[in-house]
Amino acid sequence: MPQVMEFKLPDLGEGLTEAEIVRWLVAVGDVVAIDQPVVEVETAKAMVEVPCPYGGVVTARFGEEGTELPVGAPLITVAVGASSLPEAPAAQAAEAEGSGNVPRPLIGYGEDHSRPARRRRVRPVTAAVSAPVVVAPVAPVAPAAPAAPAAPVVSAGPVPVISPLVRKLAKDGGVDLRALKGSGPEGLILRADVEAALAALRAPEPAPAAPVAPAVAAQGERIPLKGVRGAVAEKLSRSRREIPDATCWVDADATELMAARAAMNAVGGPKISVLALLARICTAALAKYPELNSTVDLAAKEIVRLPSVHLGFAAQTERGLVVPVVRDAQHRNPESLSAEFARLTELARAGKLAPADLTGGTFTLNNYGVFGVDGSTPIINHPEAAMLGVGRIIDKPWVHEGELAVRKVVQLSLTFDHRVCDGGTAGGFLRYVADCVESPAVLLRSL
Repeated sequence: MPQVMEFKLPDLGEGLTEAEIVRWLVAVGDVVAIDQPVVEVETAKAMVEVPCPYGGVVTARFGEEGTELPVGAPLITVAVGASSLPEAPAAQAAEAEGSGNVPRPLIGYGEDHSRPARRRRVRPVTAAVSAPVVVAPVAPVAPAAPAAPAAPVVSAGPVPVISPLVRKLAKDGGVDLRALKGSGPEGLILRADVEAALAALRAPEPAPAAPVAPAVAAQGERIPLKGVRGAVAEKLSRSRREIPDATCWVDADATELMAARAAMNAVGGPKISVLALLARICTAALAKYPELNSTVDLAAKEIVRLPSVHLGFAAQTERGLVVPVVRDAQHRNPESLSAEFARLTELARAGKLAPADLTGGTFTLNNYGVFGVDGSTPIINHPEAAMLGVGRIIDKPWVHEGELAVRKVVQLSLTFDHRVCDGGTAGGFLRYVADCVESPAVLLRSL
């Protein structure tokens, strides 16, 4: 008899708590093999095909295309051992016999028991629809009429008033002395009691509260803030909340750097990009100023200086802005950096970056000059401590060796976390980068 196994959405990477179903790769009734991709999902970091650890017949899919599911929510159910399964090859049969087709963790995913999945209402897709439950309408209960205020008890005996002035004051004001309770000895009605009654009679009735106009929703096209856009919004908002950032900038003469690049590319071999040269300058600068390759541990109230430079770089794609990470950039030369930048950029534009390619950065290089702008004050990529921005390289008048000349000028900006260093450290880092841009020979001292 077949056993129905439920496959839940696995943990797809660091910090990911949900994923959106983009495209189902199987339908109910299809036969699937072990580790066959069954659905394509979009996380906040990448598009991922999710393989199923069970082999059998798909009996149900949970969620339509476009539905967002939390990690740990049911994804599909598979009838394992169904009679409709095709005969597996001998090797697969031996493997199935040895394993018993028991649930296995997906390769590269693993389970995360450290955080509970957020509860989210998910509509499972099933073949049968349960009969609707008819609830008898309940007759509305009429609200109870408000109780009339109790009439004051009027004493039939003599009124405890001694002063004729008090009597006259009450008569002129229309106050029934028999309805008053005196505050004097043995209930004697005093002038203060009558004046208090008169003040109560003259007090204006409270005006009815003005009706509150309902909030009017903003008009226009509404775009869900989810996926890559939602992840970017959350990370940048957190950066603004937690990091006291500051920005400094400088103009640099990049004529010698561009000449050095042209000389490198003239000898043949893989082309060296400007971004790769700037990345190599960054790793050398971070070696001199390690404060900027760090992060802040708020729980421990400590600054953590990181031993390796995992360099992130901003890449614009059709899905939005992503920041792939080059691992151990401090050990790479410009040729290796150029190749890795090209590889990651191609994967980013194809939407095939793995979650591991988008996490773990320690410093970001942002080349916004490709958009045709000179400068910017970027937001730090939390939880990093700094970001170097590079504007466009254009011809400008520049004083060179005492004479006015047309040179290739670039604006460099550094946004840094003021908790990890002061302005002197940030200024020293930026000045060193600018010196290497203006005179690439300066970089030879650190190679």
